[in-house]
Amino acid sequence: MNPTTRRLVLADQTIAHLDIPPSSPETGGRDPLVLLHGGAVDHRMWGPQLGAFPDRRLIVPDARGHGGSSDAEGPYRLADDVVALLDALDIERAVLVGISMGGGTAVDVALEHPGRASALVVSGTGTSEPTFTDPWCLDVFQRWQAAEAAGDLETWIAVFSEFTAGPQRGRSDVDPAVVDLVETMARETVAHHLRVDANGTPIAPIPFSPVTGTWERVGRIEIPVLALCGALDGTDHRAMGERLAASVPEGEYVEIPGVAHYPNLERPDRFDVAVAEFLATRGV
Repeated sequence: MNPTTRRLVLADQTIAHLDIPPSSPETGGRDPLVLLHGGAVDHRMWGPQLGAFPDRRLIVPDARGHGGSSDAEGPYRLADDVVALLDALDIERAVLVGISMGGGTAVDVALEHPGRASALVVSGTGTSEPTFTDPWCLDVFQRWQAAEAAGDLETWIAVFSEFTAGPQRGRSDVDPAVVDLVETMARETVAHHLRVDANGTPIAPIPFSPVTGTWERVGRIEIPVLALCGALDGTDHRAMGERLAASVPEGEYVEIPGVAHYPNLERPDRFDVAVAEFLATRGV
């Protein structure tokens, strides 16, 4: 499936997104799925899912500063951007499915805009306030930030790819198509969204404004929440998923074996079935 990217022009931003209708009008009564990508990548990470839920409308946006969406010119919150897109598309409630940064955004929407999400599927994180203590993860982040500070794009991408493999594998242990896709998206994010000044010095992008107090408030999320993580993802990433599922009234934690930070790319069959079964059993 190769749907056309649409561009929604709002007062403060342009949101690039896919809008895929259900396969037939008879199956269109369920809440749409909104698929939220991780940081440094874009909507293409959801390619395997585009034909996997024919009974639902799929909305697949690029976050601000990613893919075909515009860069930030002032303060913004990713959760507010998602709701702005829903409002513009006349969608009252949706199932939010997010990986990594997108998972944190999904939780933020449920906290900051009650009633707009009917269920959450969160992978590779807990909330938008992650906690990292695992030595492997801290080392990767340190080397990634050092490469960014040095302006070393290739090292930055190579280190970023370590999240794709996880702590128990190397790059060669992952499907080359998955590695190539993640690295291509990351490289294009830099190419299209990193601005430079007159001297050629990179201008740091405006970071999104954080939503705070998320862990203290997640117990108020009364909709079904599935934390769906790769069994080979970092210890911290999986622990945050378990914590999220245990902290909400209607939470469930599931691990997909043999995959790390992008379970939807490595094992889309298992990922898609887990999402579909979760929504069916919760009546969403």
